[in-house]
Amino acid sequence: MKEKDTVKQTLSHLFRQESGKMVAVLAKIFGVENLELIEDVVQDALVKALETWKYKGIPENPQAWLYRTAKNKAIDIIRRNKHSQIIDFSSPHRKLLVSEYTLVNTIEDFWKEKQIKDDFLGMMYACCHPDISQEQQITFILKSLCGFSTKEVAKSFLCSEDTISKRLYRTKKYFREHKIFPKIPENDEIVLRTKTVLNAIYLMFNEGYSATHTDQLIRKDVVDQALFLCNSLLLEQRTQLPEVYALMALMCFHTSRMDSRITREGTLVLLEHQNRTNWDAKMIHLGAENLNKAAFGNTITTYHLEAAIAYQHCCAQQYEDTDWKKILEYYDLLLNIDYDPIVFLNRCLVILKLKGAEEALYALNKIKENSLLNKYYLYHAILGEIYKELNQNHEAILSYKNAIKLTQSKQEKLLFESKVNLVLDKIG
Repeated sequence: MKEKDTVKQTLSHLFRQESGKMVAVLAKIFGVENLELIEDVVQDALVKALETWKYKGIPENPQAWLYRTAKNKAIDIIRRNKHSQIIDFSSPHRKLLVSEYTLVNTIEDFWKEKQIKDDFLGMMYACCHPDISQEQQITFILKSLCGFSTKEVAKSFLCSEDTISKRLYRTKKYFREHKIFPKIPENDEIVLRTKTVLNAIYLMFNEGYSATHTDQLIRKDVVDQALFLCNSLLLEQRTQLPEVYALMALMCFHTSRMDSRITREGTLVLLEHQNRTNWDAKMIHLGAENLNKAAFGNTITTYHLEAAIAYQHCCAQQYEDTDWKKILEYYDLLLNIDYDPIVFLNRCLVILKLKGAEEALYALNKIKENSLLNKYYLYHAILGEIYKELNQNHEAILSYKNAIKLTQSKQEKLLFESKVNLVLDKIG
């Protein structure tokens, strides 16, 4: 039983890393318009691996085993369909697939390491086409490039499998109608297109780091895939942009603290109460390395500044050593680059730490989007903190209760309930 579980775990981890690469290469062979066929080939390789490995054991090179299985299946499909209209053999890179003399060698060329890497990145840019909505981008990335099942993606978004299937269908339809070809953008558009890719990766990471749609606060599988995708960009010279290094640094800093955010019982632990000796020092070091690499050129993005803020938290030996003044400066720079009411909210928390509750309340009341933020749980949570410091206990309790109503996170609800109880104990 243990051996079968080991096979499943190994295959699950490997499939997360390799399924996207197989999809990308097969999309080059069959065309993105044949995504259903591509997914069938990848799924077939997984099923065969599971059936074979549980009896014969995990092969010495499981990646090569999966690739070989997918290659053989692709050759069979091409032989059966060389005279059909399913595959467009008129495309220059597919013409040699028609002849039996060149078929096998041409297929082998598609699976060379450098080609696989380029095709995977090209598929990532295709998934993040600017004409596709963010929801569809992330859904498609999780399904096609990260090996998540439709059921797993639905669980991440707390919606039905039918809803996810419709999103996937719309994306595939767009690819078919617009004949999207997976490729790394040219130099003149790579920065703009990479911005869209990074946005999707960061949204993925945030959903994993602080899941809004599941009972789990942290989805490590989603976090790991976001890190994997960003690192894939850093392995290619053309996409080694300052903002890519900055996002990688930011995600590393956050990931280093991830295991300290939740107790064994599933209770949320705030930053000030976390055991810093449990933080991942290697991940913090990796974040610092990437932040240094992000410093070249004249580009300063929101990722740079958010990473700098996260670093300040990571480098403080204890919570009391936090350099709130420097963090406030970074928040001011963030708002100068791109005004965001959520960033303004977080800035108010820093003011609370640095200048006190009255200054924080004054800053909070200056937010123009109060009517919109009134529906956001963090706005009420911060109000609760401010009112608690001002000894306005009734207002604090009301704010925390509003936060409880608005958050979907079970752990955050418990946290705010505990804060309500603390205020009630205080007033007796």
